[in-house]
Amino acid sequence: MLGIQAFQPFPGTPVKARDRKRVVSVQHTPRQNHLLAALPAGDYERLLPDLEPVPLPLSCTVYGVDDREKYLYFLTSGLVSRFYVTENGASAELAVTGSEGVIGVASFLGGESTPSQAVVLSAGYAYRMRVNPLKNELAHGGPLLPVLLRYTQALIAQTGQMAVCNRHHSLEQRLCRWILSCLDRLPSNELKMTQEMIANMLGVRREGVTEAAGKLQNAGLIDHSRGRILVLDRPRLEAQACECYAVVKREYDRLLPEYRQAEAARNMLVNADGRGCHVSPVP
Repeated sequence: MLGIQAFQPFPGTPVKARDRKRVVSVQHTPRQNHLLAALPAGDYERLLPDLEPVPLPLSCTVYGVDDREKYLYFLTSGLVSRFYVTENGASAELAVTGSEGVIGVASFLGGESTPSQAVVLSAGYAYRMRVNPLKNELAHGGPLLPVLLRYTQALIAQTGQMAVCNRHHSLEQRLCRWILSCLDRLPSNELKMTQEMIANMLGVRREGVTEAAGKLQNAGLIDHSRGRILVLDRPRLEAQACECYAVVKREYDRLLPEYRQAEAARNMLVNADGRGCHVSPVP
């Protein structure tokens, strides 16, 4: 299982803020975050000077256990997993976030920190906002606060449903749910992930992930080989997943219309491409 020190902050050379803005802004804009995209033009423009672009390298720890959340991170790409690690080193994912949401909800809920960790599961980018400008913006009583609260309600629904899922559903069902949830939050069809990391997120042994993937392959839902899982039949994969996937998806669709619109655009690209969705674990 995942130890508490398994994920370390990205060890690469720090990038100066000015250079980082130039690198990130070439391909990423704040509007790629669905919450920021939902804001009226005037409110969005007012936030821009306080939004700092930052890269999110794979396995980077955004927030550790009990870290004070000094920033709110609006993701524009990639995946960040919120998970909890027990004293004996066992782990389980609580929620996954992509460009539909933010990391750092404690910064505006008043708690300042949480007992879980937030770690980059798939490399991407974000625009972060310091707590003081955030609080000043929320004090205006504009549309940002309702948007953040709706996202938080969706996040709570995801976290609660995962607790039910981990207790009552089979590993095979949970793996289907996890693959679908990740693909829903990515603009491409590919997710590079070690099987060990998948096992850590699901709170199981790596051998269990291999066995569950083998069953899905035998059923014709995926093509599974070393370092690669190709989804051959997404409708059947959704049918094989437990109801938790559909329950959480309905809540995100209901509370965050932008999430539904972005997913529809992704599905159009997949259908036009003519290939199956695939997840590629890296051995």
